[in-house]
Amino acid sequence: MSSGQFRYGPWDGGPDPLASPFAATDAVDEMSREILEGRTPREALDALLRRGMPNRRGLDDLRRAVERRRREARSRGRLDGTLEEVRRLLDTAVGQERAALFPDPADEARMREAELDALPSDPARAVRELADYDWRSQQARETYEQIADLLRREVLDAQFRGMKQALEGATPEDMARVRDMVRDLNELLEADARGEDTQDRFAEFMRRHGEFFPENPGDLDELVDALARRAAAAERLLAGLTPAQRQELADLMATAMEDMGLAGEMSRLSRALRSARPGLDWGGRGRGRGRGRFSGAMTGDEPLGLGDATSALEELAELDELAASLSQDYPGASLDDVDPEAVERALGRAAVDDLAQLRQVERELERQGFITRRAGTLELTPRAVRRIGETALARIFRDVTARGRGDHTHSDAGSAGDLLGTSRRWQFGDTQPIDVVRTVRNAVLRGGPPGPGNRIRLTVDDFEVAETERRTSAAVCLLVDLSYSMALRGTWGVAKSTALALHALVTTRFPQDKVHIIGFSDYARELRPVELAGLDSEMVQGTNLQHALLIAGRLLRRYPESEPVVMVVTDGEPTAHLQRDGTPSFSWPPMPETLELTLAEVDRLTRRGVSINVFMLDDEPRLVRFVEEMARRNGGRVLSPDPSTLGSFVIHDYLHSRSSRRVAG
Repeated sequence: MSSGQFRYGPWDGGPDPLASPFAATDAVDEMSREILEGRTPREALDALLRRGMPNRRGLDDLRRAVERRRREARSRGRLDGTLEEVRRLLDTAVGQERAALFPDPADEARMREAELDALPSDPARAVRELADYDWRSQQARETYEQIADLLRREVLDAQFRGMKQALEGATPEDMARVRDMVRDLNELLEADARGEDTQDRFAEFMRRHGEFFPENPGDLDELVDALARRAAAAERLLAGLTPAQRQELADLMATAMEDMGLAGEMSRLSRALRSARPGLDWGGRGRGRGRGRFSGAMTGDEPLGLGDATSALEELAELDELAASLSQDYPGASLDDVDPEAVERALGRAAVDDLAQLRQVERELERQGFITRRAGTLELTPRAVRRIGETALARIFRDVTARGRGDHTHSDAGSAGDLLGTSRRWQFGDTQPIDVVRTVRNAVLRGGPPGPGNRIRLTVDDFEVAETERRTSAAVCLLVDLSYSMALRGTWGVAKSTALALHALVTTRFPQDKVHIIGFSDYARELRPVELAGLDSEMVQGTNLQHALLIAGRLLRRYPESEPVVMVVTDGEPTAHLQRDGTPSFSWPPMPETLELTLAEVDRLTRRGVSINVFMLDDEPRLVRFVEEMARRNGGRVLSPDPSTLGSFVIHDYLHSRSSRRVAG
């Protein structure tokens, strides 16, 4: 692209260039489902990443797709294909030789037949003993040479992908080039292990031997990764065979490497790769993240050659690693652990785009001001809490019709009220603002249009004032039980959702009201909405309602002109109170002192005109008796909603209390 010019071409994959920008609000709305059920922001975000966004797969979807690929890979064939093929070729060669010897009546022919009869059942030893056999049948000789060629290619293919095809019909010169490559590779790895700068040596190595590496690695680390993973897969292949099969195949491989003159160099390479990548699963030991899940069991019927079986196990190992990283169920798990290249190899380009979208979620939530980190903990911002509170409120209003509630007005609101857009005649004592336009209009209509010698003169009857509305104000304290019994009964989530909904309602529709949320377990404390949204129930014993009422009284004293209201959400009677030294005292069943001190706080609030409404989430007889005593002393109401309708009850109660207030004259 140059100045003022653009070039266009076909889209070759990657993120959709026409896709809508990422909307963090959608992610917050998705998270709100978990948060309003009582989970923390971290748990809600993790659930979102597992579930995914609309039209985008989540981690669980990707992991299930990987599981399908694993099943396909395992059903590809059996691991003993090379052994089976060697046995077949060996039996064929021996049969061809016997067919050539049978017509010959000479003793030499019978001696040869006896030699064939004495061959060991172990194919590796049989192949080794036939190495110096003088074949009578040319066809049998060629079949036997196929065994040697097969083993050479399979052994090299087990370490270097693609060698089986590349060395088909290989000449001695081809094998010499392979030996040179392995020797140069070992020298390069040993130089790197000594800490030498190998960048130039790697470039020279690839220039000379790049044809043997179809992966086309960009640097030495990529080359070592590819070789080490394949070598580890070959070791797992051996570990997946029976002991007899393992010994037979190991002997065949050793024979093939000796014939190629590579036994020493391949052993040297194996040691170097193990040293460079010790964390890989060498031989099924189950080391590293996600290990221990690997299943080398191949369930297919088709026998696989050594190289193909190694490739299948290498793919299985990568799929195991990918499934483990997608599960995110290990310490320190992060989406950065998921390799996009492995995702693309396993699931295609669309899955990479889904992964990129998931990685973007947390970044965008933080960048757009919905989450923040404090001391390593994920926290919601006030902006996110407002949106989640509105979501909770919308849920409740689907069940509660609040039309007209709380919208009570008074025509004598004074200059501090809200303008209604209408006016009326001024009356003595009015403090509303003068409606200048209507006042002048009245004077003009009464005295005629202004002109030379006709000035506008105002009289008392011309004045109009703008009508205003004044809503009564309230100070509300919502006391929410945080004790562990709330979580055990499944009521913590609805209590949390209710508190956030009430806060959203008061701050948006009734800003002249004040709302405070107080949580209580063994202690009580005021909770900021941000803190409440990220809060989990507390695994402590104690329902210290006395302390919560004490804090509510202190907060309500700040608003002497507002009507005080206390709402209590609890599922148990008081079982804790504050001692003189400020420490909580817990007892079950409750001590008489606990009940007396709690009721003393009820009496103190009652004398100040504070109404206390209690929402019971359990019908345990002790709780019922205590709450009824509270209501008798205070005159407040007792409600026993089903937990699923708690929000509706609390919001309805708040709106009902507003609609029933009277404005002081």
